[in-house]
Amino acid sequence: MRRAFLSLLLLASCDAVPTAEAAVRPSPAAAPVESPAERAVFPAPDRPVADIASGNWSDEATRDNGGEAADVVRRLGIRAGMHVADIGAGSGYYTIRLSPVVGPEGRVYANDIIPDYLARLKRRAADVGLANVQFVLGDSGDTNLPDQSVDLALMVHMYHEIGDPFGLLWRLQDDLKPGGRVAIMDSDRPTSRHGTPPALLRCELEAVGYRQIGFSRLENGSYLAVFQPAFRPDPGSIRPCKPG
Repeated sequence: MRRAFLSLLLLASCDAVPTAEAAVRPSPAAAPVESPAERAVFPAPDRPVADIASGNWSDEATRDNGGEAADVVRRLGIRAGMHVADIGAGSGYYTIRLSPVVGPEGRVYANDIIPDYLARLKRRAADVGLANVQFVLGDSGDTNLPDQSVDLALMVHMYHEIGDPFGLLWRLQDDLKPGGRVAIMDSDRPTSRHGTPPALLRCELEAVGYRQIGFSRLENGSYLAVFQPAFRPDPGSIRPCKPG
C-alpha cells in the first residue's frame, strides 16, 4: 500500500512540474497596451487648417529690429533655468534666442513635425555652440515631449497649421510641469489666411481644459495669449468651436 501511494504521489508530482522543454518554451508575446492618450479620439476643428507655408514667419532681421523676441521674453518672464518648448520651431528664430536666456541650467526643446526643419536647426545650433537645446520630432496631434518637462510651451504663428489641435493640446497637459503655461502668438485673422481670431483661440483651448490667464497686443500686429490647464476633459466631450 505504501509503495502504491508513493507511486501515485510521484505521478502527481510529474504532472505538476513542467518538463525542461516546457520550462524554456517562450510564452506568447503580450499585446501592447495602449495608454489612454493613445486610445483617445478627438474631433477635427470646425474651421480650415492652414497649410504649412515655410519655416519662417518673417525675416529675422526685421523681427529683431522690432524687438520681437526681447518683448516676448519680457512679457512671459522667461529666465535662467527654465525649460521652454519652441513648438513648431521651423528655422529656429526663438530656439536660437531662447537658449542663452534660459542658460546652462535651462533647456530649450526645439519641436517640429518636419524632419528637415529639425535637421537644419540642429546644424544651426551646433554652429553657434548651443549646448542646451534638445530636438524633438512631433506630429500633428502630439508634441512627443517628455512628461512634465516644460515650464512654458511657446507656439509662434503656427497654431492655425496644427492638424489635430484638440489632441495636441490635450496631450500637452502631460508635458507641462505643475504651473506650466502655454503661450500662443498669432495674427488676428481667419485661419485660412494664416492667423487665428483671439475668440476662436480662447474657445478651442477652453474646450480642452485650459483657462486664459493673459492677453496682449504686440507692436508687430500680432497678439500673445497665455493659458494654463484648469482641468482634463474626456476626449469624447470635446466640441469644436465655430469661427466668428
